[in-house]
Amino acid sequence: MSSLHSRLVALIIKHSRKRAFTSPENLKRWIASSRRSQSHEPPLKLARRLTIRQGMVHGFPVYEVMPHSAGARRILYLHGGAFCFEITSYHWFLAAEMAERLGMRVTVPIYPIAPEHDIHAMFDMVLDVYRAMLRESAAENIVFMGDSAGGNMAVVMTMMGALEGIPAPARHVLISPGLDLTLRNEVVRQMAAQDPWLDIPGGLEAIRLYAPGLDRGDWRISPLYGDLSVLPKTLLLTGTRDMLTPDNIIFAERAREVGVDVDLVLEPDMFHVWPLVDMPEGRRARDRIVAYLQG
Repeated sequence: MSSLHSRLVALIIKHSRKRAFTSPENLKRWIASSRRSQSHEPPLKLARRLTIRQGMVHGFPVYEVMPHSAGARRILYLHGGAFCFEITSYHWFLAAEMAERLGMRVTVPIYPIAPEHDIHAMFDMVLDVYRAMLRESAAENIVFMGDSAGGNMAVVMTMMGALEGIPAPARHVLISPGLDLTLRNEVVRQMAAQDPWLDIPGGLEAIRLYAPGLDRGDWRISPLYGDLSVLPKTLLLTGTRDMLTPDNIIFAERAREVGVDVDLVLEPDMFHVWPLVDMPEGRRARDRIVAYLQG
């Protein structure tokens, strides 16, 4: 049974953030509001625990979150936000916890987001961030971690890299990723009514803003339809109250069919990106990620 804390969080999300995804108009209003209030800068308290350095790629910030004692292994962390919203404190605290517990340097690109920028600008930037990491570290020492839209980007980046001869990272950690953004799966549409956070109308609008003119079935938008055989060993965490879960299960099955080692965590009663939340189920999920990356 889910914890009282998680049920309260789901209730709060349902009566607040879900509104952003119930219509295209609501999504645009949330984007406009977020531009007035959001900041990409890491919370000040993290600077007292970790060394944080900022660089620039394509005119956008790239942060390096470093524990006091770091080994050779690194994480490239791609935050979620429907391709339209900036990094939040929840993302920052996840990055910091991974750096501290794993002794790994975490690279956090503040990539260009829609509607001001599109899919091409996003991947031009994040692929160059990865190329820069490869000049310092071997691919076998790098992990791609992403939640929601960031999980989508992690998979697409690996596929794009394969076409360019760029080596794949050693592992993927995908947290509630969006892997089929056609959103045409009838089970997904049925689950949307039960999802306390996501919904179809706003989701489709976010994709339209992110990739105008592209078919949603293009693998660069929906990597479920790309060459899954190029992917590394993968940990995929998804919850039974997340409308993206049916397609995540299909992704895991198809990837396994082509030889990819996929560890699928299907968490009962959990909503979208629950591992980012400080509650019993979130802590358990983060423990699972740490154990996976230590193995």
